[in-house]
Amino acid sequence: MKIAEIIKQSECRKFEFKEKLPAKADLYKTVIAFANDAGGEIFIGIKDNPRKVVGVSEESITKVEEQISSIIHDNCSPIILPDIFSVNYQGKHIVIVRIYKGSNSPYFIKSKGKEKGTYIRVGSTNRLASKEIIEELERQKQNISFDSLPVYSKKVEELDIAVFRKHFEEETGEKFTKAVMRKMELISKEQNKEFPTNALVLLSSDEIRKKLFPYAKIECARFKGTVPGDFIDQKSIENPLSLQAEEAYKFVLRNISKGSTYEGVYRKDRWEYPIIAIREVIRNAVIHRDYSLKGKDIKIAIFDDKIEITSPGKLMPTIDYNDMESGQSDIRNKILAPVFKKLGIIEQWGNGLRLIAKELEKYPEIKMEWSEPEFAFRITFVKVNYGQEKEKGKSVVASNYKGLRTITDDYGRLRTIMDNYKELETEEKQILIYLLDNEKVKRKEAVKLLNLGKSKTYDVLDSLVKKGLILRKGRGRGTYYILKGE
Repeated sequence: MKIAEIIKQSECRKFEFKEKLPAKADLYKTVIAFANDAGGEIFIGIKDNPRKVVGVSEESITKVEEQISSIIHDNCSPIILPDIFSVNYQGKHIVIVRIYKGSNSPYFIKSKGKEKGTYIRVGSTNRLASKEIIEELERQKQNISFDSLPVYSKKVEELDIAVFRKHFEEETGEKFTKAVMRKMELISKEQNKEFPTNALVLLSSDEIRKKLFPYAKIECARFKGTVPGDFIDQKSIENPLSLQAEEAYKFVLRNISKGSTYEGVYRKDRWEYPIIAIREVIRNAVIHRDYSLKGKDIKIAIFDDKIEITSPGKLMPTIDYNDMESGQSDIRNKILAPVFKKLGIIEQWGNGLRLIAKELEKYPEIKMEWSEPEFAFRITFVKVNYGQEKEKGKSVVASNYKGLRTITDDYGRLRTIMDNYKELETEEKQILIYLLDNEKVKRKEAVKLLNLGKSKTYDVLDSLVKKGLILRKGRGRGTYYILKGE
């Protein structure tokens, strides 16, 4: 990338701008953080806010370069070998410190040691690494993935893998035998004894999965408005790992609208968001999340103006969402990823970002953004013109409605899907969505759900009854409502 293009960039994972030589601590923390991540460049002689090239005086360039080299050598361990050089940009000299991704991580401050001196790059900041992050860096150095580690507290034959075995055999047509497990490295052998790996435990329905990985789940929520607050819909997905992505995808579909247009006599359906891209992002969140991080689950948040998908763990060092067409592929979970590929959840290595980019081309009204909040990676699909639409008084409606037909999901419960073109009020949609996961709704529950007061809530319920979408049951205080089947 040329200097002129770099200057236009914001400070980020790979770029940092300094007006003059920074304080020693600031410099070596950034160098260490870059080396522990994807590498990066420090530009000295560029003021960050507002962005302006101020340059470094020509007579001081050599001194500055020597100071940088000494600071890095004296304070960083293991040894980091940067490229330090200067460039002339429009008559002004810029000193560039280029740090490469290290192969001997974790890198840390010599005087503080590994536990208190390891830093990683999070967005445009340097953060002290936690114990889990340090352990992950050490595994990366040894080319060992967390999902390949053995679990000694459970025997393979005692592990409850019935649900996954059924899924595997249905999708692949193969028997899920011990021989297959060994071949896929789902079993680890030590001293002539076999143990399940973290990957196999994550794929299981066993109690030990909940004990070891209580956050290996997806929390889904549909919020009313544009910020977290009141729920319209909510679901915790704790299925075996191979089934989670599809369940989360179904949740998104039932909480976004589908409209139609006609081209001649042909009807053309179109979702309000690029669902192929969303499905790919959800799959990536499950496949590539960092399962070693404790207390963090995948979160899918749907608002009136956007959808956020947040996955624990930083973006893999070689992946760049700013260059989605390049066919990038980097695998954090080296055991789980081939399993997902065999199940057809991953179609082709390195094709995911291209698929997302291609789908986004069809949705100029949707912008995809990415960020790294804390130790997580977030993709956001934003409605570019949401503010304008709101000003025009456009209401949120469920547009694809054609009576109700019931289907049975994997758990045997009756579900309801909607397929027609009658516009519904937001409150009507809230009631119907609630009934998707609940057999009935009482008046008192509906009042609490809508937060409208008794009179208006009863009007919403009566409207849905008149439209033939729900049925009223019981009398007086015992009155409740259910979905109406065909």
